[in-house]
Order: sequence, then structure tokens, then C-alpha cells
Amino acid sequence: MHYINNLSSSLADAAEQEMGNRTTELVFTLLGFSAFSEQHKLVFVALLAVYFTALVGNGMILIIVWLDSGLQTPMYYFLQNLSFLDICYISVTLPYMLNKLLEEEKTISFQACFTQLYFLITFVGVECILLAIMAYDRYLAICHPLRYAALMSRKTCLQLVVASWTCSLLNSALHTGLTSVLPFCASHHIAHLFCDVPQLLKLSCSDTSLNKVVLLAVTVLLGTIPFLCIVVSYVAIARAVLQIRFAQAQQKAFSTCVSHLAVVTLFYTTCMFNYNRPTSGHPLYVDTLASLLYNVVTPMLNPLIYSLRNKEVKAALKHAIGQTKLLSKSMRA
Repeated sequence: MHYINNLSSSLADAAEQEMGNRTTELVFTLLGFSAFSEQHKLVFVALLAVYFTALVGNGMILIIVWLDSGLQTPMYYFLQNLSFLDICYISVTLPYMLNKLLEEEKTISFQACFTQLYFLITFVGVECILLAIMAYDRYLAICHPLRYAALMSRKTCLQLVVASWTCSLLNSALHTGLTSVLPFCASHHIAHLFCDVPQLLKLSCSDTSLNKVVLLAVTVLLGTIPFLCIVVSYVAIARAVLQIRFAQAQQKAFSTCVSHLAVVTLFYTTCMFNYNRPTSGHPLYVDTLASLLYNVVTPMLNPLIYSLRNKEVKAALKHAIGQTKLLSKSMRA
């Protein structure tokens, strides 16, 4: 009996070790790069330029808000967090894309795939919640100006940001954990440029109904509800602005919301276009371009939108450039 127990234990350990080895050796092939098979060098240069623009633009916002005392308000605190988030967001996938464009093998290991997946889900979730927080901030500033300082204190701002990151990290851990334990025994070809939950669920040869239910529930909680909060906030803002008698005051009140509205429209439009299209009936390059628009172009355009549409940011930028010129002249002298 003791011999049988030892034998069964040894077989179980061997099976577990074999499964671990199989997971370690599992490699996914990213088919999205085949859309650039003939123009990979041109695409590499274009994506590198996009990445550089995103880093410089978002980094500029981070530095300007940090240095300019006139921008130490809740609105710009959240904008600073959004810029930091966009740097993280684009850095999860784009450097890996650039590397794969120069390599012959367009593959990604199991560990790298799910690491990428974890951080991608985290940053997307934080952005959904943060955009809703920014809309709520504008609602309080315009609809409740006398109570704004008390309702949106520095402590409250910090708590809102921490809460958004906490919810997103937990959500990401849930999705990554449920997806990583699935067996991928059918195909290892991902029709995408990076790892994402819907594409990985298609590759599994087991029942993924639980994963799909969780995905739907979290999409409602972290995607649909924040979007509805944004819509409700701006409906209330529009009503409050229309009640202002002076046209100049109306324009000033609404001008603080234009940049945020543009960013929200860009993010949710590209997000819905990327995830709510038919899964078949169109060529692979359409999926590839949609994923680039959603994952790469949006973080690049956000700082440009705020820089071009926001007078205070433009004034702070001009002031910073002027100070830099004066410093360089004094150093030469």
C-alpha cells in the first residue's frame, strides 16, 4: 500500500512537472505582423516616431504641471495622472512591436504574453475610470463652484486615483489568472499584434463560458458605467452652462471641458471600433490597423489635444520655453 501511494505521488509530480514544462515552452505566433510583411521598415520608422511623440508629449505635460504653480489644481492633477498612464499604456506593447518588426520570428512566449496582458488590462481599466473621474471633477467645478474646493480636496483626489488603480489591478489579476490556466491545444496563432483576452479565448480548446461571463461583467463595471457617468456629468454641465446669461462666461465655462471631451471621444470611439466589430468577414490588416489606432495613436494624441485646446497649458508651455531660453543664454554668457 505504501508502494502504491508513493507511485501515485510520483506520477502526479511527473504530470505536474510535464504541464509546467509545456506551459514554459508554449509560444504564440502574432499574425498581425504579416500585414506589414513588405513595409516593415517603413512601419518601424512610423511607429518609432509615434512612440517618441507620445513620450515627449506626455512627459512635457508631466513636467509642466509639476513645475507651474498655476496648474496645481485637481483638473491638472488628474491630467498629470492621465499623461503618466498613457506613457505606461503605450510602453506595454509598442516597444515589443518595434522589436518584432526587426525580427524574422513574430512570436511571444507564454510568460511574456500574459505579462503584457496583465499590464494592458490594468492601464485600460485605469484610463476608463480616470476619464470618468475627470468628468466628475468638471461637473463639480461648474455645477457646484462654491463647494468645489471642499468636495475635491487633495486628499479626495489622491483617494480617487488610488481607488482607480486598485480596481484595475484586481480586475487585471482576475482576467489574467482565469485566462492563463486555460489549455491552448488547438492553435497558437494570435490574429493580433499583442496579447489580448478575446484573441486568447479563441485559441483555447476548453469551455471558456466563465471567462466570457466575467469579461462581460467587468466590461459593464469598468467600461459602460464610467462611460455613463461621463455622459450624465456632461448633460448636467451643459444644462448649467446654458443657464449662464453671458455668452463669454458660457464659453469660458465650456472651454475647460473641450479637451477632456475630445480625449473621451477618441478613447471610447477607438475602443468600441476595436472590440465591437464583427470577428470575421474582413482582412487581417483591418484588425491590425484598428488595434494600432486604439493602442498606439490614442496615447500619442492625448497630450496634443490638451496642448492645442487648453489655453493654460499653452501659456505654461510658452513660459517654460521662455525660461529655458533665458537659462541657456545665461549659461552661454
